[in-house]
Order: sequence, then structure tokens, then C-alpha cells
Amino acid sequence: MFNIDEIYTVSDFLSLCNKTIENNIPTCWLQGEISNLSRPTSGHWYFSLKDSRGQIRCALFRLNQRNIKFNPENGLEVLVRAAPTLYEARGDFQLIIQHVEPVGVGNLQLAFEQLKTKLKDEGLFDAQYKKPLPAKVNTIGVISSSNGAVIRDIIKVLNKRYPFAEVLLFDTVVQGEGSAEKIAYAIAAADQSKQCDVLIVARGGGSLEDLWAFNEEVLARAIFAAKTPIISAVGHETDTTIADFVADIRAPTPSAAAMLATPDRLELLNKLNKLNNNLTQLSWQVLERYQSQLQQLSLSTPNLTRQLNLFSQRLDGLNTHLNYQMKSLVSLNQSKISTLFEQLKQYSPSAKISHNQQLNYLAKTQLKQSIQRLVIQHKNTLNGLHERLEKSINNTLDWQKNKLSQHALGLNHLSPLNTLSRGYSISTMQDNQVLHSTADVKIGETMTTLLSDGKIYSQVKKIEKT
Repeated sequence: MFNIDEIYTVSDFLSLCNKTIENNIPTCWLQGEISNLSRPTSGHWYFSLKDSRGQIRCALFRLNQRNIKFNPENGLEVLVRAAPTLYEARGDFQLIIQHVEPVGVGNLQLAFEQLKTKLKDEGLFDAQYKKPLPAKVNTIGVISSSNGAVIRDIIKVLNKRYPFAEVLLFDTVVQGEGSAEKIAYAIAAADQSKQCDVLIVARGGGSLEDLWAFNEEVLARAIFAAKTPIISAVGHETDTTIADFVADIRAPTPSAAAMLATPDRLELLNKLNKLNNNLTQLSWQVLERYQSQLQQLSLSTPNLTRQLNLFSQRLDGLNTHLNYQMKSLVSLNQSKISTLFEQLKQYSPSAKISHNQQLNYLAKTQLKQSIQRLVIQHKNTLNGLHERLEKSINNTLDWQKNKLSQHALGLNHLSPLNTLSRGYSISTMQDNQVLHSTADVKIGETMTTLLSDGKIYSQVKKIEKT
């Protein structure tokens, strides 16, 4: 026999097992290989941790993924810190992962290599996308922190090397949580402002953790998307970041970036002196050539006074000929105008207009008389129609009155009241039913007799049938 108090439900038993496991097995470190990795839309990660002789289910919830920089993959050897528990809904023993890092290589180093491989495969490092630095630089945009020594070093180099350029600082944090997004935002703002000829993304040296913002994917894509050429100057010469691979040019230090972005002032002055000397020499050569040509032209040019007198004489002759032609033309046109005026008087429209006015007056008088005759004719017709209509209405009324009298006489003959006036009567029962037979009434019942001058109420005492 068994004790009923020792019987558990399945859920109670699983809850007891779960408490036993959680209270007796501490959080521990395990090493194994990731397999059956699943990443549902909830953001949690589920996988199995296995070795050559066994495996166990694992759950890595989204809140515990904040410090994981690399991308877990099937087959990756990892070291995990986990708390054992029992998933009561299915009765599965599992580990709740609190921290995970790759075996043999650091968390950040693996994340660096994974992102580097991913972006390289996408072509973000290809030389065909690298933008050349402009030959002329008026404004340099610096994406860095205003509190660091980077901006001061850049300004110091520019003051010595190329003091003509204006420096715009896009202040941002360069280290810590969320710094990659802020640097990317500053790059986008500087690029969209269209004020800078070149951008310098700069930071001082530090550990891999300190420089990690420049290894984030969001920053790499912001550098690649920018239209303005970008120089990456992150850390010391030995430091390498993802931003260095994506940028158009990598500088070993921020000071070197300032030198790459601008030409040397002394070199520019030397070039300017050479150009000035070349221009001066070329100007003297051109001037000498033109002076020689001018002398040759002066020798071949005829006497200007003699040419001027000749042209003046020809001009006077042409002026005299022109005046004669103008007078002849004016006289001819005046004669033509006189002839046309005489012809026009013969075809003057005044007589025709007077004749048409008389015809119009006559037509107007005839139209008015015709309208008056037509009005009188229609009035006579309307009066005749009115008389015929009145006569027809009166005849119709007389005929309808006679017909109504005949119908009234016929109705009077058929009226029950007329029958009663001749000595007849109508008997009805209490329910106003007309008596048609002695069978419709019983002795003792009350009945009403309708006469021409009133009603008689009586009670039946005797019934005789014929």
C-alpha cells in the first residue's frame, strides 16, 4: 500500500526538482561547443553546449547579451558561466547563460575578426570606393572630443603647416556605451552640412576596449555612406580599427592626419615663387613678340591722312546721290497718292449708304404694318375661340346638371327612407341585425322598428308563421 500524501502531480514534482537543482547546484563555468543555435524574433538565443560524450540545452536571454561583442556560431568553442535550472513546462534540464566568451581568443578580438570579414566580403574595404583627398582645402571637419588632446594637436599642426584652413569641430564622445552611435551621428551631420572639404575622425591611443567604438558596425557604415572624404586617425600607429579599413585614408596619428589633409605652406610658397617666375618670363616673351608684330604692321600701314581724305570725298558723293534719290522717290509717291485719292472719291460709299438707309426705312414701315395686321387677326381669332369655349362650357354644365337630376331621382326611388314614407317599416334586433324571417327572433327578445318619422322599441310576446 502507498501513502496518498506521497503522491505528486507532475507540475508539483517538476517544481520540487527545479528548487532542488537551483538550491544545491551553484553557478559554474563550463566549456563546450555551440550547436543547434536558434535566434527567434524575441531576441533570446537558444543552443546546445556539447562535448564528445554529452550535451545540454542552454538559454541566453536578451538582457544578458549586452556585453557580448562577437557573433556566436555553430561549432564555436566557448566558455560560459551558467546557472542550472529545470524548464518545468517541458521537464527539460537546461542552463541559463549569464556570460559567454570564445575559447582561445578574446571576446572583443573575435568580434573584431568577424565584423572585419563580414564588411570585407560586402566590399566596404575595396579601393574602388575610396575617395581622393581634394587638392584645395578650405575647411576641415574634425570628429572628436573637445576635452582630449587630439583637437589641440591637429590645430597646432595646421597652424604651422597650413594656417589658411578653417577647422570645424564636431564634438562627440569617443569612448563608452553608445559612443559608436554618437560618432556615427556626428559624421553624418558633418557630411550633410556640406561645409567641409575633408573630415578627420580622430582619437588618442588606448586599449582595445577603449577603442572599441571604432570597431562597431554602425560607425563603419556611417563612414562608408559619407560623401566627404574621410581620414581615420584612431589611436597610435600600431592600433588598427575597422574604421581604418573603411575610411578613404588611414593616418597613424591625428597629427599625421592633419598633414595628410593639407599641403605644406613652404612647399606652396616654393611652387608659388616658381609659378610667379615662369609667369613673369612668359609675359616678357609675349610682350616682345607683340612689339615686333606692331612694328611690322606700322611699316605696312598706308598714310592715314590720305586715306581719310579719300573716304571723305567718296562719302560726299554718296550723300549727294542719296539726296537726289530721296527727292525723286518722294515726288513719285506724292503723284501716286493723288491718283489714288481721285479714284477713291469715285467709289465713295456715302451715296450707297444713303440709298440703303431709305430702303431700311421702307422695310421697317412695311414690317410694322404687317405686325399690326397680324396682331389684329390673332385678336379676332382669340375672341372667337373665347366665345366658343364659353358656349361649350355652358352646354356641358347644362348636360351634367340634367344627368345629375336623373341620378338623384333614381336614388330617391331606391332610398329606404322613401319606402318608409309609403307606410313600410324596418325591424332590427339589439345587435342592429335586420329581421328577414320569424326564425331570426325569439319570444321575449327586444327589437327596434324604424318608421319614417321615428323608432319603436318593443318586446316579442308571440310569433305566428304563415
